[in-house]
Amino acid sequence: MRHFDCKDRLQDSETGQIVQQMREVIFDTETTGLDPKTGDRMVEIGCVEMVGRVETGRTFHAYFNPERDMPIEAERVHGLSAAFLATKPRFAEQADELLAFLGDAPLVAHNAGFDFGFLNNELEKIGRQPISMDRMVDTVQLARKKHPGSKLSLDALCTRYGIDRSHRVKHGALLDAELLAQVYVELTGGRQIGLSLAAESSEIEISVQSLPVRDRPFRAPRPHSASEAELAAHTQFLETVKSPLWND
Repeated sequence: MRHFDCKDRLQDSETGQIVQQMREVIFDTETTGLDPKTGDRMVEIGCVEMVGRVETGRTFHAYFNPERDMPIEAERVHGLSAAFLATKPRFAEQADELLAFLGDAPLVAHNAGFDFGFLNNELEKIGRQPISMDRMVDTVQLARKKHPGSKLSLDALCTRYGIDRSHRVKHGALLDAELLAQVYVELTGGRQIGLSLAAESSEIEISVQSLPVRDRPFRAPRPHSASEAELAAHTQFLETVKSPLWND
């Protein structure tokens, strides 16, 4: 079996060769509301790194002081109060670390336009370049194509794919990103997408080993022809059938 160091460039431990793998970041945000244009702010972000559609174990998670109140409706969703967030750093203080984690990877989110809108709003507030929408991968759109007419919420997709979400009492950015990473794998081919037997060999040799022949006593075949008495009984029965089809 080959083992890889899960980074942008992976090293095959058997051959020492560098193997290129797709790096992606699955992320989720929590906010004070629904629209950054009306003053709502991002208060939490959770990111999960995947390489070759496999989680590497690297994550980024941060809370942000929104410098404003927290509407009760939003607090009911994620449980983050204004008092709790008041002790957290502002977005500008952690922007460099976040951007370094994101790198230039495709960014996967559920209803991604919402999360991109809030992330780019925060970047613009501190004079940083917004993240290109070309990097956006929306799992809602993927799910809509794969399961038209079905429920598309993260909860519904976790149920569909048998992903345990029993610990999801309230929305949380890192937890939701971790669940979404599992959903994303299923939406894009399931766990078999990493199999590459064809790359290892164009031919597969199968060795078939015959079972050993065991000594058994000879048994003469049993008679299977009808006896004279059975033939006579059959003829007698046929004579009782009125207008048999075989005489037509």
